[in-house]
Amino acid sequence: MTRIPIDAFLRFQDKGGWIMSSHVAMSMMLALFPFMLFMVALAGQFAQGLDVNRLIELTMGGWPSQVADPLTRELRAVTTSDTSGLISVGGVLALYFASNGVDAIREAMTTAYREEDNRPFWKQRLLCLIFVLVGSALVVVVAILAVALPFYLNFVHNALPWFYELLFESRAARLTIGGGMAVLVVTACHYWLPGKVGKKVKIWPGVLLTVVTWAIVARAFSIYISNFASYSATYAGLAGAMSALIFLYLMSAILIYGAAFNNALSEKLYGQAAHDG
Repeated sequence: MTRIPIDAFLRFQDKGGWIMSSHVAMSMMLALFPFMLFMVALAGQFAQGLDVNRLIELTMGGWPSQVADPLTRELRAVTTSDTSGLISVGGVLALYFASNGVDAIREAMTTAYREEDNRPFWKQRLLCLIFVLVGSALVVVVAILAVALPFYLNFVHNALPWFYELLFESRAARLTIGGGMAVLVVTACHYWLPGKVGKKVKIWPGVLLTVVTWAIVARAFSIYISNFASYSATYAGLAGAMSALIFLYLMSAILIYGAAFNNALSEKLYGQAAHDG
């Protein structure tokens, strides 16, 4: 069993994991703004008046503040403009460009689990589009609930203010919501993106490994950015974008390694790849 992490790393390296991580990071960076534009337009159709800042916070709440703040400022500048036409015109392009980030993850996860994805192109692209649609809708629903529940449960604030703050306004609540969403997203990536659905017992180890390692590395990267890194001296005005790109690169590598770990664990326990049979 002690060989499994090593075998997973060797598979990650042999399958071009570092190169795939770069591809996923760049694709996700390019998909971030189209995703936010589409999500804001979607919220405008079904929940007018919803605070854009809340949507941005839910989307990037798990990022280190030193990485998220420069992007958040730009996202606010873009999403506070009129997005009413996005659903009918630019929304189609925004949806497509956002799905490219998911497609990069699909390709990387497929390579980490198996050799190739035999599904036709239209099924692959449709799956990526569904991921963007469902992801956008999920964030909007959570944002609506975050506004509606405190309103309808206002009596809790009057009776037990400390419990109300813990449940709706504390950092622990935000981290719990963010962690829950991360588990859902990573599980979906493992379960549907590689092609053939595997058994849950072979998926959850990689999911938990990914989410826990994400939290640790995000914290470590935040400390590194605060105390040691000097990207502004190297990249000048691009320092914020470069730090975000490096952060996404690390998160992508961890996600892909989680798939390689599942594959190595499955071969060790069952004598077959995680998505075979």
